[in-house]
Amino acid sequence: MEKSILSTIDGKLSDKVFCDIFAGTGAVGRYFKPQVNSVIANDMEYYSYVLNRNYIGNTKSLNTQKWLKILRGLGGAEGFIYKNYCKSGHGDRNYFTDENGKKIDAVRNQIKDWKSKNEIDQDVYFFLLASLLESADKVANTASVYGAYLKHIKKTAAKSLDISPAAFDLTDGNHIVYQEDANELIKRISGDILYLDPPYNARQYGSNYHMLNNIATYEEFEPRGKTGLPEYNRSDYCSKRTVTESFEQLISDAQFEYVFLSYNNEGLMTHEQITEIMNQYGKVELKTTAYSRFKADKTENRNHTASAVEEYLFCLRKN
Repeated sequence: MEKSILSTIDGKLSDKVFCDIFAGTGAVGRYFKPQVNSVIANDMEYYSYVLNRNYIGNTKSLNTQKWLKILRGLGGAEGFIYKNYCKSGHGDRNYFTDENGKKIDAVRNQIKDWKSKNEIDQDVYFFLLASLLESADKVANTASVYGAYLKHIKKTAAKSLDISPAAFDLTDGNHIVYQEDANELIKRISGDILYLDPPYNARQYGSNYHMLNNIATYEEFEPRGKTGLPEYNRSDYCSKRTVTESFEQLISDAQFEYVFLSYNNEGLMTHEQITEIMNQYGKVELKTTAYSRFKADKTENRNHTASAVEEYLFCLRKN
């Protein structure tokens, strides 16, 4: 992707304002953060905001060893996560071992307490919270996303939770992080490079990653259904009925010279629809990469079938 961006833009990357408006865990913004003048990162999900507020928003060295040492030494607490998402607490849901669920509660409560007493500032708060989210994710008892938990505790989930630091790059840039609807935010921001990696299918991120949001917000609610879902954000980009209209409006409102869209041939929008929309606003180039994605056979998990996925990178230079 970097090669495609460099071959498309004029001028130095170090002079550019780079926006990752569907940032997710912030991998793209983190990669470009040391290379550009500034990064704008955004995502509708709060867990994403926490991660990006640390990885993108934090730019100066923080003294965090004292706080990490205390968090690592905490015992467990029977809090919201344990009571609702661990077997002994809930009786069914099995997202974490009992031990790890209690440790998550203890760590989250301690971070919350430090913040309420102003013992830590915003930078340290988001660093510690991002560290907890990533550490908890490593011991989650799920196949990948949090749409469902596994019946039996898998090997990685059986490990004890260890709070690893969410280290970020030190830079001089003035980076900004938002938690907003991309189609609303785009009306108020501007820059040079807009990178788009929107949801491409009907699976909502708010349900697939609800556990990370639960830990991040740490607000009590009545979990619903077998998987303990909260109320969650629903994106227009996950609906075939609304995706093309939302996408066209986003491109129309974008005050960026260069727009790069990452998508694939399994998405709700077709290659032809995307091309038709982007062609209205400037010159479009398309770069594709084919790779094999393996799917577990429904009748026997040990058998796998490969399906070809074509990854698109649409490169638009707006008029």
